[in-house]
Amino acid sequence: MPAPVLTPFVPWLATAGFGWLYYRRIRRQFGRQVYQPRRTAIRIGLLSLVACGLLVAAFGIPHVAPALALGGIAGAVLGWLSQRHASVALVDGKREYTPNPWIGGVLSVLLVARLAWRWHVGAFAAGAQQMGQQASPLTFGFMAALVAYYLVSGIGLALRMRALSAQLPAAIAVEPPAQT
Repeated sequence: MPAPVLTPFVPWLATAGFGWLYYRRIRRQFGRQVYQPRRTAIRIGLLSLVACGLLVAAFGIPHVAPALALGGIAGAVLGWLSQRHASVALVDGKREYTPNPWIGGVLSVLLVARLAWRWHVGAFAAGAQQMGQQASPLTFGFMAALVAYYLVSGIGLALRMRALSAQLPAAIAVEPPAQT
C-alpha cells in the first residue's frame, strides 16, 4: 500500500539526492584537501568504467559520438590544465593538495544546468524507450568532458602525490646528534 503514495515523489527525491551529491562534489573543489589514495584509486576505477560506458554509448547512439569525442578531448585538456594549476604539499607529514577550483566547478555547474534544462523541457518524461531518439549530443558532450576532466586530474594527482611521497623520507630524515 505505501508504494503508490511514494511514486509521485520518487523523481523529486532522486533529483534532491543527485543535487546533494553535486553540492558535495562542487564543495570539494575549494580549499586544501587531505590526499586519500584509496579514495582516489576507487574514483579513478569508477570513472574508467563510466568512460567505457560512454564509449559504448558512442557506438550505440551514433549521433552523440562526435560530441562525446570533443567533450572527452576538452575534458582531458582541462584536467591537464587543472593539475598544472593545483598545488601539492607536505603539511605535518600529510600529503595535501589544493585543487584548481574554477575549472572543475564550472564544468560541474554547466552539467547540472544542462540536466536541469533537459528536465525542465520534459526530455526525461518520455521514458527509456525513447532514450536513443532524445539523447542530446550537448548533454553527452558535457558528461564526457566532466568524466575526462576528473579522470585526468585524478590520475595526475595520484602521480604527483607518488612523486611527493618519494621526497617524503628525505623531508623527514632526522639529522644525527652531534658527537662531543
